Parts: sequence; C-alpha cells; structure tokens
Amino acid sequence: MRLPPEAAGQALTILETVNAPGFEPPLQRHRETEIFRILEGRYLYEVNGNRLKAEAEEIVSIPGGDGHGFINISDKPSSQLVVVLPGMNAEKFFSDLNDVFAKGKPDMPTLNAFGDAWDVEFLGPHIQS
Repeated sequence: MRLPPEAAGQALTILETVNAPGFEPPLQRHRETEIFRILEGRYLYEVNGNRLKAEAEEIVSIPGGDGHGFINISDKPSSQLVVVLPGMNAEKFFSDLNDVFAKGKPDMPTLNAFGDAWDVEFLGPHIQS
C-alpha cells in the first residue's frame, strides 16, 4: 500500500515497509511526524533515548523533531504501515539511502551529507536490542 505525497496535496505520505529480522535504520531526526502501525511481527523503537516494544496492531507515533530509530526484533520479516506528516517522497528517500549503504557502511559525515538534502539529521549508531 502506498499514497505518494502528490496524491494528498503534500499533506501526508503513506507506505508499507517490510523489514528483515534485525533490520534497523540509523538513529535520525527530521521535521516530519511519523506514525507506525505494526502489521506483522515485533519492533523495538527508540524515541529521544526512551525505548518501547510494539507488535502487530499497535501504533507508535513519533513527533517531528524527536530523535528516533527502530529495529525488527522478530525472527522473521515484519511489516508496518508508515504515515509521514507532512508528506515527503519517502520512496525516493529510502531508495537513495539504500544506494548510500550499497557502497558499504557509511560514516556519519557521509550519512549527514546525504541527509542535508532531505532535512534529516542522522544522530549516531543504530540502537542495540
């Protein structure tokens, strides 16, 4: 499922993600609010240094400006529906970020150089489960 920002007047973006066991993006901060509805599996989220676990049918809301990350703590792929407010081209962001990681694990200056174009600040290493 997806709803690109242009279909909603840039007000929001909706996408579904499927994450492999142990998958976790780097800790980050950005202006957009994110709402995660877990569809399958279990995740550990970190928001401003506080941790919480969530599983299928639960919702986690992360206000814009809060430092956050997550990790799939299931032993199988997990999925979540993600709502981003206001909308952004999340598919391009994740595709381009994947290209950065395809060249090897990037250091923080490389991540933040990428993030500058998106107004995303990468905060440090991944969370540890």
